[in-house]
Amino acid sequence: MATTNDIKNGSVLNIDGQLWTIVEFQHVKPGKGGAFVRTKMKNIMSGKVVDRTFNAGTKIDFATVDRRDFTYLYRDGDGFVFMDTTDYDQTTVPAKIVGDAANFMLENQTVTIATNEGEPLYVELPASVVLEVTYTEPGLQGDRSSAGTKPATLETGYEMQVPLFLETGTRVKVDTRTGDYLGRVTD
Repeated sequence: MATTNDIKNGSVLNIDGQLWTIVEFQHVKPGKGGAFVRTKMKNIMSGKVVDRTFNAGTKIDFATVDRRDFTYLYRDGDGFVFMDTTDYDQTTVPAKIVGDAANFMLENQTVTIATNEGEPLYVELPASVVLEVTYTEPGLQGDRSSAGTKPATLETGYEMQVPLFLETGTRVKVDTRTGDYLGRVTD
């Protein structure tokens, strides 16, 4: 069993049957008293972030998280079907685990799925993706300012705000973490 001295950013701990990933940690050695480790942890399932302090040298349980590349194939009812890029096995991940990533996934796109003991924990997309605008109101001729925005629907069905000059059929770069417009893509 490992101790608090082995903690690193990105480590996954199993605390009381729940998985927590280390966002930040700091070893502290005060002038008086024993050393301790101050951590900021994020619950993998709920996303809740908490601060927790451990005494230095305390035994902790690290969880094994396997991160592998998968190809998104299609949506099947309340789940998403992915294919492992190494052995071509197909797996279905429930929609609640895919979460907001579903807004930015296209068929045949490569994603990373983290699993613990065969159970999927979360789906990770690249930082940005390129998607096509399938519907937006016509832009005003000559309006090239970036001051105003209008709603647009992307090919995945996700709705976001884009600049006034964009038209239907334009390909845009989208931040998958925030859902924000990053720019237009010209081929």
